[in-house]
Amino acid sequence: MGIIKGVMAFFTTILGIVILIALWGVFIYNRLVRNRTRAEEAWSGIDVQLKRRRNLIPNLLETVKGYAKHEKSALEEVTRLRTGAENAKTVAEKAQAEGALSGALANVFAVAEAYPDLKASENFQQLQASLQEIEDQIQLSRRYYNGAVRDLNVMVDSFPSNIVANMFNFVKKEFFEMTDEAGKAVPKIEF
Repeated sequence: MGIIKGVMAFFTTILGIVILIALWGVFIYNRLVRNRTRAEEAWSGIDVQLKRRRNLIPNLLETVKGYAKHEKSALEEVTRLRTGAENAKTVAEKAQAEGALSGALANVFAVAEAYPDLKASENFQQLQASLQEIEDQIQLSRRYYNGAVRDLNVMVDSFPSNIVANMFNFVKKEFFEMTDEAGKAVPKIEF
Protein backbone atom coordinates (compact mmCIF):
# COMPACT_ATOMS: atom_id res chain seq x y z
CA MET A 1 0.00 0.00 0.00
CA GLY A 2 2.87 2.40 0.77
CA ILE A 3 4.35 1.87 -2.70
CA ILE A 4 1.01 2.65 -4.35
CA LYS A 5 0.65 5.85 -2.31
CA GLY A 6 4.20 6.81 -3.25
CA VAL A 7 3.56 6.16 -6.95
CA MET A 8 0.27 8.09 -6.78
CA ALA A 9 2.01 11.00 -5.03
CA PHE A 10 4.73 10.95 -7.70
CA PHE A 11 2.19 11.00 -10.55
CA THR A 12 0.14 13.66 -8.80
CA THR A 13 3.25 15.80 -8.45
CA ILE A 14 4.15 15.25 -12.12
CA LEU A 15 0.56 16.05 -13.15
CA GLY A 16 0.66 19.23 -11.03
CA ILE A 17 3.93 20.30 -12.67
CA VAL A 18 2.52 19.60 -16.15
CA ILE A 19 -0.59 21.64 -15.34
CA LEU A 20 1.54 24.53 -14.01
CA ILE A 21 3.70 24.47 -17.17
CA ALA A 22 0.57 24.42 -19.35
CA LEU A 23 -0.93 27.36 -17.46
CA TRP A 24 2.37 29.24 -17.73
CA GLY A 25 2.41 28.53 -21.49
CA VAL A 26 -1.15 29.84 -21.87
CA PHE A 27 -0.27 32.97 -19.88
CA ILE A 28 2.82 33.67 -21.99
CA TYR A 29 0.95 32.92 -25.23
CA ASN A 30 -1.82 35.36 -24.31
CA ARG A 31 0.74 38.08 -23.47
CA LEU A 32 2.42 37.52 -26.83
CA VAL A 33 -0.91 37.76 -28.63
CA ARG A 34 -1.79 40.93 -26.70
CA ASN A 35 1.57 42.53 -27.55
CA ARG A 36 1.35 41.52 -31.22
CA THR A 37 -2.18 42.93 -31.43
CA ARG A 38 -1.03 46.17 -29.79
CA ALA A 39 1.78 46.51 -32.31
CA GLU A 40 -0.60 45.88 -35.22
CA GLU A 41 -3.11 48.38 -33.86
CA ALA A 42 -0.32 50.92 -33.37
CA TRP A 43 0.85 50.42 -36.95
CA SER A 44 -2.69 51.06 -38.09
CA GLY A 45 -2.56 54.41 -36.28
CA ILE A 46 0.65 55.38 -38.06
CA ASP A 47 -0.73 54.27 -41.39
CA VAL A 48 -3.86 56.41 -40.93
CA GLN A 49 -1.78 59.51 -40.15
CA LEU A 50 0.55 58.89 -43.10
CA LYS A 51 -2.45 58.56 -45.41
CA ARG A 52 -3.92 61.78 -44.03
CA ARG A 53 -0.67 63.54 -44.80
CA ARG A 54 -0.43 62.07 -48.30
CA ASN A 55 -4.04 63.06 -48.98
CA LEU A 56 -3.31 66.65 -47.91
CA ILE A 57 -0.32 66.97 -50.24
CA PRO A 58 -2.25 67.41 -53.55
CA ASN A 59 -4.18 70.35 -52.06
CA LEU A 60 -0.97 71.86 -50.78
CA LEU A 61 0.74 71.46 -54.14
CA GLU A 62 -2.17 73.00 -56.02
CA THR A 63 -2.11 75.99 -53.71
CA VAL A 64 1.64 76.45 -54.13
CA LYS A 65 1.46 75.93 -57.92
CA GLY A 66 -0.84 78.90 -58.26
CA TYR A 67 1.78 81.19 -56.77
CA ALA A 68 5.08 79.53 -57.64
CA LYS A 69 4.74 78.35 -61.22
CA HIS A 70 8.48 78.32 -61.89
CA GLU A 71 9.20 76.08 -58.83
CA LYS A 72 8.05 73.04 -60.77
CA SER A 73 10.94 70.72 -59.84
CA ALA A 74 10.28 70.95 -56.07
CA LEU A 75 6.59 70.22 -56.60
CA GLU A 76 7.29 67.31 -58.93
CA GLU A 77 9.71 65.84 -56.38
CA VAL A 78 7.01 65.90 -53.69
CA THR A 79 4.58 64.20 -56.07
CA ARG A 80 7.15 61.51 -56.94
CA LEU A 81 7.99 60.88 -53.28
CA ARG A 82 4.31 60.79 -52.33
CA THR A 83 3.75 58.02 -54.89
CA GLY A 84 6.78 56.18 -53.55
CA ALA A 85 5.45 56.44 -50.01
CA GLU A 86 2.07 55.07 -51.08
CA ASN A 87 3.75 52.10 -52.75
CA ALA A 88 6.10 51.23 -49.87
CA LYS A 89 5.29 47.84 -48.35
CA THR A 90 7.50 47.12 -45.33
CA VAL A 91 7.93 49.23 -42.23
CA ALA A 92 11.52 50.06 -43.23
CA GLU A 93 10.46 51.04 -46.77
CA LYS A 94 7.67 53.24 -45.40
CA ALA A 95 10.04 54.88 -42.91
CA GLN A 96 12.55 55.67 -45.64
CA ALA A 97 9.91 56.92 -48.09
CA GLU A 98 8.11 59.03 -45.50
CA GLY A 99 11.40 60.50 -44.32
CA ALA A 100 12.26 61.57 -47.86
CA LEU A 101 8.74 62.97 -48.28
CA SER A 102 9.11 65.01 -45.09
CA GLY A 103 12.34 66.49 -46.45
CA ALA A 104 10.68 67.36 -49.75
CA LEU A 105 7.77 69.01 -47.95
CA ALA A 106 10.26 71.11 -46.00
CA ASN A 107 11.67 72.24 -49.36
CA VAL A 108 8.19 73.24 -50.56
CA PHE A 109 7.70 75.34 -47.47
CA ALA A 110 11.12 76.88 -47.99
CA VAL A 111 10.04 77.78 -51.54
CA ALA A 112 6.88 79.33 -50.12
CA GLU A 113 9.02 81.75 -48.10
CA ALA A 114 9.81 83.59 -51.33
CA TYR A 115 6.12 84.28 -52.07
CA PRO A 116 4.51 86.67 -49.55
CA ASP A 117 1.10 86.38 -51.23
CA LEU A 118 1.23 82.60 -50.84
CA LYS A 119 2.21 82.84 -47.18
CA ALA A 120 -0.72 85.20 -46.61
CA SER A 121 -3.21 82.94 -48.39
CA GLU A 122 -5.87 81.65 -46.01
CA ASN A 123 -6.00 78.31 -47.84
CA PHE A 124 -2.22 77.90 -47.53
CA GLN A 125 -2.33 78.77 -43.83
CA GLN A 126 -5.08 76.20 -43.23
CA LEU A 127 -3.05 73.57 -45.08
CA GLN A 128 -0.01 74.46 -42.98
CA ALA A 129 -1.98 74.08 -39.76
CA SER A 130 -3.44 70.76 -40.92
CA LEU A 131 -0.03 69.46 -41.90
CA GLN A 132 1.47 70.49 -38.56
CA GLU A 133 -1.33 68.68 -36.72
CA ILE A 134 -0.78 65.57 -38.83
CA GLU A 135 2.99 65.69 -38.28
CA ASP A 136 2.37 65.85 -34.52
CA GLN A 137 0.00 62.88 -34.74
CA ILE A 138 2.54 60.91 -36.79
CA GLN A 139 5.16 61.53 -34.12
CA LEU A 140 2.81 60.39 -31.34
CA SER A 141 1.69 57.35 -33.34
CA ARG A 142 5.29 56.42 -34.08
CA ARG A 143 6.18 56.54 -30.38
CA TYR A 144 3.23 54.35 -29.48
CA TYR A 145 4.01 51.88 -32.26
CA ASN A 146 7.69 51.66 -31.35
CA GLY A 147 6.76 51.08 -27.69
CA ALA A 148 4.37 48.28 -28.64
CA VAL A 149 6.99 46.74 -30.93
CA ARG A 150 9.59 46.98 -28.16
CA ASP A 151 7.30 45.09 -25.76
CA LEU A 152 6.62 42.37 -28.32
CA ASN A 153 10.27 42.05 -29.33
CA VAL A 154 11.41 41.77 -25.71
CA MET A 155 8.99 38.90 -25.15
CA VAL A 156 10.01 37.18 -28.39
CA ASP A 157 13.69 37.42 -27.40
CA SER A 158 13.51 36.88 -23.63
CA PHE A 159 13.76 33.56 -21.87
CA PRO A 160 11.46 31.77 -21.07
CA SER A 161 8.80 33.52 -23.20
CA ASN A 162 10.95 32.93 -26.30
CA ILE A 163 10.18 29.22 -25.98
CA VAL A 164 6.45 29.86 -26.43
CA ALA A 165 7.14 32.51 -29.09
CA ASN A 166 9.19 30.05 -31.13
CA MET A 167 6.62 27.27 -30.71
CA PHE A 168 3.85 29.49 -32.11
CA ASN A 169 5.91 31.42 -34.70
CA PHE A 170 5.79 34.84 -33.07
CA VAL A 171 8.33 37.06 -34.81
CA LYS A 172 9.91 40.37 -34.00
CA LYS A 173 8.54 43.45 -35.73
CA GLU A 174 10.51 46.32 -37.23
CA PHE A 175 10.66 49.69 -35.53
CA PHE A 176 9.41 52.69 -37.49
CA GLU A 177 12.46 54.90 -37.63
CA MET A 178 13.20 57.72 -39.99
CA THR A 179 16.39 56.78 -41.80
CA ASP A 180 16.68 60.00 -43.79
CA GLU A 181 18.28 62.72 -41.68
CA ALA A 182 16.08 65.36 -43.31
CA GLY A 183 13.04 63.29 -42.46
CA LYS A 184 13.89 63.11 -38.77
CA ALA A 185 12.99 66.73 -38.33
CA VAL A 186 9.40 67.84 -38.58
CA PRO A 187 9.13 70.15 -41.58
CA LYS A 188 9.23 73.76 -40.44
CA ILE A 189 5.94 75.20 -41.54
CA GLU A 190 5.53 78.20 -39.29
CA PHE A 191 5.85 81.67 -40.73
